[in-house]
Amino acid sequence: MGYSDVSSFGGNFVPTPNIDRIAANGRKFTHFYSAAPICSPSRAGFITGNYPARWNFSTYLDNRKHNRNAQQADFLDPEAPTIAKIFKSAGYATGHFGKWHLGGGRDVTNAPGFEKYGFDEHASTYESPDPDPLITATNWIWSEKDSIKRWDRTKYFVDKTLEFMQKHKGQPCFINLWPDDVHTPWVPRKETEYTGQYPMNPEEEAAFKLVLKEYDIQIGRLLDGLKKLGLDKNTIVIFTSDNGPLPSFRGTRAAGLRGTKLSLYEGAPACHL
Repeated sequence: MGYSDVSSFGGNFVPTPNIDRIAANGRKFTHFYSAAPICSPSRAGFITGNYPARWNFSTYLDNRKHNRNAQQADFLDPEAPTIAKIFKSAGYATGHFGKWHLGGGRDVTNAPGFEKYGFDEHASTYESPDPDPLITATNWIWSEKDSIKRWDRTKYFVDKTLEFMQKHKGQPCFINLWPDDVHTPWVPRKETEYTGQYPMNPEEEAAFKLVLKEYDIQIGRLLDGLKKLGLDKNTIVIFTSDNGPLPSFRGTRAAGLRGTKLSLYEGAPACHL
């Protein structure tokens, strides 16, 4: 996700009224940096509160050969501190719903389970130690064979989040909701948006706009669901991007800042929060 993908941070791709209402009703941080300009290290930084290099993360996790060539770990050390462990020790129910990419998948078959990092329940993608079979019919980001299609994945994760909070109503909850819609390939719902060719170019701006629009709808479902559960007044929702846009559409996804995901220029690690 780019710094200026959403309307409240200057984006003009599509209206994002639901994400914008988080900003309108809360606090915006406009000078915030991710711990790294790429996926696995940035997530390691978020979940541990440490510099990713402390846990031997330097780039995205892949197969063992890739990780060995990068001189990095195959998965996050289960001895690492995590935000979930902290909340769990304070009596919270803990859940992770969405992308993980901190170990597991491809030929890394010995990655520790989610419980080792402090999570009670989970539903995750193929880049995890326990991929959800409904969204991982094959060993890749998405597949025509998936029971839950790429364009419905965030809806699924939001449903899981709300079900978890309903199940643990009366108990404090901490949840990582980590959708991956805005990560390429962008695959919108073809029944209503595709006009003959399939798939549409998964890195073109038209596809991005449709995916961002659906993403905002699902964030709205999350907020409305919290209200329906009577939890909206006692829940802190933190919405943040991860590590910068790719492609950036001539810098327009980073408010004109230089660089993209993978670079150390302002356009990559600068995040909205």
